[in-house]
Amino acid sequence: MLVAAAVCPCPPLLVPEVAAGAAPELDALRAACLDAVAVLAAARPDLLVVLGPAGPVDRGPYPQGTPGSFRGLGVDVDVRLGQGGPADERELPQSLAVAAWLLERTGWAASPVQGLGVGEELETGRCLAAGRELAGAAERVAFLVMGDGSACRTLKAPGYLDERAEPFDAGAARALGAADTATLAALDAELAYALKAAGRAPWQVLAGAGEGAGLRGALLYEDAPYGVGYFVASWS
Repeated sequence: MLVAAAVCPCPPLLVPEVAAGAAPELDALRAACLDAVAVLAAARPDLLVVLGPAGPVDRGPYPQGTPGSFRGLGVDVDVRLGQGGPADERELPQSLAVAAWLLERTGWAASPVQGLGVGEELETGRCLAAGRELAGAAERVAFLVMGDGSACRTLKAPGYLDERAEPFDAGAARALGAADTATLAALDAELAYALKAAGRAPWQVLAGAGEGAGLRGALLYEDAPYGVGYFVASWS
């Protein structure tokens, strides 16, 4: 069953080498993410499931030891999902590479790790079913869930300004901070897609995993730098 979860956004700018001169702008977000991930080890999980949004060719499972990098962004930074283990033939998608970087920064060694790339368009019912299945993969399962809120909070945001973005993000942040699985399950998938909220599907996988788990949540960060909603939450 699910015993703990950390929810983080997945911009590559979390990696200081990628952010370069802009790195200090995200110091508070970076610190909150590291704090949320560090809490997972205290739950003594038998398995850590890392999931995040992925494009069509990057969806599906990733075993422990799968490599990733940020070389496509012009920086010589390589990561690996968990310690050791066989390497997969394909590299981690960007969201899971950011997660792997967070795990490396916190020195994760509490349990084996497995990854899952989730399609942004995955329908709610399938998200919830996937979460329930993953929660039953071990006696004590922890989740590290990567995903951004809307990308339409300002005129300069990637998706331009949309007046629906702020209330959508506010509702999602409240649900994540309260470990409210019912509200997460009720998020409007079509609206999330229109607002470019790539975290919707991973959050709903978490909702399925967390049903009946009785976890309490805490919202550690909520802001929209660069016009994108970023939330950090911890469930335990």
